[in-house]
Amino acid sequence: MSDSVTAGPAGWVPLPDVAEKLDLSISKVNQMVRDGHLLAVRRDGVRVVPAELVANDTVLKHLPGVLNLLRDAGYNDEEAVRWLYQPDEALQGSAAVGLGGPMAREVKRRAQALGF
Repeated sequence: MSDSVTAGPAGWVPLPDVAEKLDLSISKVNQMVRDGHLLAVRRDGVRVVPAELVANDTVLKHLPGVLNLLRDAGYNDEEAVRWLYQPDEALQGSAAVGLGGPMAREVKRRAQALGF
């Protein structure tokens, strides 16, 4: 495993900051989390989103589909974060990193395979 690969997000963004970054109300961001379009977990009592998942002032295009596949495979939000950030050089470092680039289809394929 490369030293450059980390086993977690580069940073965490609290939900109010996600709302500001996406130019949405906090209630809309909470709805996105409830609807499975965005992934949020608790860290030190605060609900946060991995920074890479809200890159470029948008939610990664393929994230909702991957989250749906992971939930269908029985993953909870914490397990989904672990899966997304499990080091994988073939996915440019991890599934979360791969979602933001040309490896997104491969990430979706791997998530889909978890259900079988």
